[in-house]
Amino acid sequence: MITEREDYLEMINNGNLVGVNPTQMLLHGPTKLLLNAYHWHSPNKGIVASYSPTERDVQDHFGIFRGVDQVEAFAQASVVSCATFLECRKLNCTPEELKNKYIPAFISIGQVNFHNYLEVGDTFISMGNITFYKWRQMVCDGRIYKVPKNIDLDDYFSDFNEERLLKYDISKDFTLVADLYNITGRAIKIELFKKEE
Repeated sequence: MITEREDYLEMINNGNLVGVNPTQMLLHGPTKLLLNAYHWHSPNKGIVASYSPTERDVQDHFGIFRGVDQVEAFAQASVVSCATFLECRKLNCTPEELKNKYIPAFISIGQVNFHNYLEVGDTFISMGNITFYKWRQMVCDGRIYKVPKNIDLDDYFSDFNEERLLKYDISKDFTLVADLYNITGRAIKIELFKKEE
């Protein structure tokens, strides 16, 4: 865990999200956070992150991780994580400091095609490709894949690169779960969410 402001700023200005705990980047509380780890990150191009659905995630839904939660997980991994990182870099601040100014919000969701399903015990990756970033707004395309059993994702993606991201160049052992297009989010000024008492 990163605890010192200087360490945050060093990571944000000169590094990437690999090895950072998602709880240190995102506003989402423990019951809404759908992200376990970052495995590859190129700050201006994209990200690979993972999540494993819990019993709570599939409660009252036939033991299946809902499609809408897959879209949310993808957005947290791509649009929210990548935009938070770049906005912190631009403002030279930590995610905690950014949280006092902006709230991440969905703007739109383009086409989503589901090919498979996810259950408790599965791990999946979100592969997000940044297609637009300006004025605190980010758009990503990408895919969700079910991860084969007994694979070390950090090791697997240790030599990954932007070219492979764009081609979704991963082993055939990964199972395509969903294609996502034009997932769009924007950091909205926090004042717009505060109601007068």
